[in-house]
Amino acid sequence: MHSSELSELFPGLESRSIPVEGGVHIRVLTGGSGPALLMLHGHPQTSAIWHKVAPELARHFTLVLADLRGYGDSSKPNGGARSADYSKRVMARDMLQVMQQLGHPTFRVLAHDRGARVAHRLALDHEDVVERMVLLDIAPTVAMYSQTTEAFARAYWHWFFLIQKSPMPERLIRANPAAYVRDVLGGRSAGLSPFDLRALAEYERCMALPGAAHALCEDYRASADIDLEHDREDIEAGHFLTLPTLVLWGEQGVVNRCFEPLKEWQKIGTQVSGHTLPCGHYIAEEAPEALLEAALPFLKAG
Repeated sequence: MHSSELSELFPGLESRSIPVEGGVHIRVLTGGSGPALLMLHGHPQTSAIWHKVAPELARHFTLVLADLRGYGDSSKPNGGARSADYSKRVMARDMLQVMQQLGHPTFRVLAHDRGARVAHRLALDHEDVVERMVLLDIAPTVAMYSQTTEAFARAYWHWFFLIQKSPMPERLIRANPAAYVRDVLGGRSAGLSPFDLRALAEYERCMALPGAAHALCEDYRASADIDLEHDREDIEAGHFLTLPTLVLWGEQGVVNRCFEPLKEWQKIGTQVSGHTLPCGHYIAEEAPEALLEAALPFLKAG
């Protein structure tokens, strides 16, 4: 994204690149004042998803909007054996190190989609660090795979496409990255109408970057393999989320249609509340006011 467009979407926020373990750099936008709030985006997007809610949140929090490894302008390393370098454990460690380097030993989290899976792992692996979190439009990974139905598979076709053996899915994405972005975003309940054209251009630009298609696939391959192993180990050990957790999901979305998100999160968390919002999957862009109304009092509490 050109700097002028970035400043238009995020007035007052500063763009920086933070080095973390393994030679990886994480691109972040920072600004605001108050307690630290880490904000994590989903697929196939970047931190630009937050542009409609960031101005209000910056009045209450010191914001850190991060591009996950493999996404946006963050590094896109190879995934390695079992795609382990895109395990949510490693992606969570990235975010822990980012926040430590920015001087935030503890913080709150607002996360959507893939970012919410990273947040889930971050809160499990580093439970003394995350104070409270909001997870947007996901059920736990184990629940979603184990309860897959025909309806879910048809709607979330990309889950099963992206995990195919390299380089087949990568090659098809690289053939037309912008079309992939528009097909995925536009295929949900609201179509492309909720997306600011500047944000959409940013998602398309980043999908065309070298290594982006492979990183995207590795993220999903990890979730269908090593992430399930990690999650099942915690469930079997009785290691559950103990922090205050708010789950919000779109009433018009696939997650609401195919799963019971609140029930599933309450199985693995001791302080979980939540409800639907009047939108589909892309909550921060479809229903920013409703998101702020639900999330802001929760994030400010405590």
